[in-house]
Amino acid sequence: MTMVQMALTQRQKAAVIVRLLLDDEDEVRLNQLDSATQNLLAEEMAGMELIDRQTRDAVITEFCDRLESVGVTFPGNLDGTLAMLGGKLSADSTDHLRRIAAMSGKGDPWARIAELPQKSLLALANSESVELIALMLSKLPVPVASALFTELSRDRARTVAQAMSLTGEVSPAALHRVGLVLLQAADALPRPGLATPASDRMGAILNFATAELRDDVLDSLEREDAGFAGGVRRAIFIFAHIPSRVEPRDVPRITREVDQAVLIRALSSTSGPEGEAANFILSNLSQRMADGLREEIEGLGKVALRDVEAAGNELVAAIRRLESQGDLTLVPLVTDDELG
Repeated sequence: MTMVQMALTQRQKAAVIVRLLLDDEDEVRLNQLDSATQNLLAEEMAGMELIDRQTRDAVITEFCDRLESVGVTFPGNLDGTLAMLGGKLSADSTDHLRRIAAMSGKGDPWARIAELPQKSLLALANSESVELIALMLSKLPVPVASALFTELSRDRARTVAQAMSLTGEVSPAALHRVGLVLLQAADALPRPGLATPASDRMGAILNFATAELRDDVLDSLEREDAGFAGGVRRAIFIFAHIPSRVEPRDVPRITREVDQAVLIRALSSTSGPEGEAANFILSNLSQRMADGLREEIEGLGKVALRDVEAAGNELVAAIRRLESQGDLTLVPLVTDDELG
């Protein structure tokens, strides 16, 4: 007896494919579909019972044929497109497109809020109503929410914590509207023309200044603005900081980043913090390599201080380059104020 193939709608065929995928070990991420599609799929599956083998095989064959005919796929929405493009677009373009998507209701405003700088989030937390901020803390990733909450004043933190009890019954639509309100408020915040903090910029400049000039500038900043001076000190990374901020295991990689002649001049310091840094580097190299470098250092004779500093700056620049590439992580600087 020949079994007659069942006639299925496109939705029912999709339900069959999903049902088969659910039997596979790989995770089926249906949550990537929009809510309306998820609902339709679940409703369709709820109304189906038995599908014969002939129909099942025909659905699989049709599905595979369609897959084979596909040349290229696109996300189909702006959020997915931006995720696919990654860092290929400028920050301004990405921000503009996300704002358009959120305001048109096609994007998730909370995804963009979670990406806001800590300063912007704190500005919102100090200016918007406590009810809105309680909802914002509920939607932000826990580490971000925790860091933000600890930055609030005691009184503000207490009132926001009390408002958290009112967030339990908020509907998804209301949450979306709150996200749009906060997003509009964030867009209205003043934006600095320079993204890098002033203390970091000043620290980067002083990294390559002479020690005498650097100390003079820092002393002056301490007298005029101790807070700014502290930020500048944290941003500075010089040759003498290597023992306290570089992991011993990273030393061999660092020494390969500069020419041998530069490395020898940088390690020719024998006294003070610079001498300690040179000894730190040599002690974390293989015995054979360290001995070879010491022999070459002895053969240099007297080296001008400016040449030693220039070589040390090249080594520091190499370390910064490795850090920016993610090849090493510097140990955070702890200031005397933080220790006290």
